[in-house]
Amino acid sequence: MFLTGLDYTVLVIYIISLLTLGFYLGRTLGQDIFLGGRSLSWWQTGFSMFSANAGPMMLIGMSSLGFSHGVVGANFEWLAWIFLLLLAMFFLPRYLSAGISTIPQYLLHRFGKNAYNFLVIYSLVSILVVWLGSALYAGGLVIAQVLGCPQIYAVALIALIATSYTAVGGFKAVVRTGIFQSVIIIVSSLILTILAFNRVIKSGGVSQHLPPDFWKLLHGSSDPEYSWLAVLAGYPVVAIYYWCADQTIVQKLLGAKDLREGQYGALFIAALKVITPLIFLLPGVICFILFSDITTADNAYITLVKQLMPEGFRGLCIAALIAALIDTVASGLNSFSTVFTLDVIAQFREMNEKGRRLAGRWVTVLASLLAIGVASIFQHSGKGLFEITQGMVSILAPPLSVVFLASVCWKRTNRAAVNTVLYGGGSICLVAGMCYLLNFPYKGCWPHFLLLSVYLFAGLFVLMVVVTLLTASSGEGAGAPPVAEGQVEALSPKVWMGWGILAAVMLIIYLILN
Repeated sequence: MFLTGLDYTVLVIYIISLLTLGFYLGRTLGQDIFLGGRSLSWWQTGFSMFSANAGPMMLIGMSSLGFSHGVVGANFEWLAWIFLLLLAMFFLPRYLSAGISTIPQYLLHRFGKNAYNFLVIYSLVSILVVWLGSALYAGGLVIAQVLGCPQIYAVALIALIATSYTAVGGFKAVVRTGIFQSVIIIVSSLILTILAFNRVIKSGGVSQHLPPDFWKLLHGSSDPEYSWLAVLAGYPVVAIYYWCADQTIVQKLLGAKDLREGQYGALFIAALKVITPLIFLLPGVICFILFSDITTADNAYITLVKQLMPEGFRGLCIAALIAALIDTVASGLNSFSTVFTLDVIAQFREMNEKGRRLAGRWVTVLASLLAIGVASIFQHSGKGLFEITQGMVSILAPPLSVVFLASVCWKRTNRAAVNTVLYGGGSICLVAGMCYLLNFPYKGCWPHFLLLSVYLFAGLFVLMVVVTLLTASSGEGAGAPPVAEGQVEALSPKVWMGWGILAAVMLIIYLILN
């Protein structure tokens, strides 16, 4: 045990502050627990997306990836701006024009009831696996090691804290507490990075004893895991789904005041992505320089906290880890509640606002219990934290990436093709995901998750094209839905200028690191 009394005091103060803030906001932020009355400003949506994204995988997984593979892991952050651009400038105007509250409702608007029902189920499974189960498993594993308690107790404690204020306060409570937790995550990670960099400078430089390509963003084809092909072909498959069609992410922008605020919110988190590898992945690289004898890469973050952070600040770093975990779980719980209440219960029972609010709270509790069960399954997978999270997203993403990309880019896309890809491809991906997770039929049978996502995407894309060309246009729902005039006017030159500046910055970074 490396925490002192002062560290535990910091942890207790953090948890009390979080619960107090969450319950206070739950009593004062109005009645809409799903989208917060669509009243969020750009910085609120940006910070909320950041805190939801910065889960245990970000702190633990990115440090682990930096320790084991170097800066190649930064691609998962530095390529995200392209897909946030797609979300802000192409997908979001259509979502807001359609007046949707959930992503499945867009497919209802675009391709009819069958596609809608599929995505409702797929979204619920995805939220349970990607946002809730994997986050609880990853965070519970680390927190159990830190606090010296059984993992199931750590998982249950995190689920209880996240459920309590999410059920009471809903979407706005999740957003506002997310802002609070973003500050903790960024500040503590920045302090850790500065201390780690200072130590490595004193020890003789950052290039000492590093493997080849450790400072290169793109690796050659000889790299069995993160070759340039796997990164540049596999990541876009995941990113289209994750950033443009995932309920938990997109819901933050659906709660914005208007399109302009949503677009600036997406630009804001894209700008934050410039610094995240520096404060999340770089410490893992430095840990390899300082403590290369570590046998498990997933321990890189905790090792740095234990070895470098002074008393009290260690508690702050563990608070940041808990903050990342709680906000990811809270965001997932709220999204699960939103989809289940508005897209499942509402199909069978008419409800007023009070009824929806009550149902949403009970569904939040149910989702929490299911997530604890899913987290227990992950314990038997034998995979690293980053591989679990990214691997499951990569395998679940292809059918949704194909459908949503086609829905925006190809007007001829019809219901027959969409339903074939969703039901046929979705079933294949779900089976592949379970086999991958459980190492069936044997460990090492499956290719790296990025390459697997490329193969699945390519097959489903061909299927989409063939079925579309062989079937007549479905008439109603075919063709991209029109964007309302007010939404078109919001496509401000200033927003495009911001994306242009960001693109120039990223180009310079890639030129330097290759």
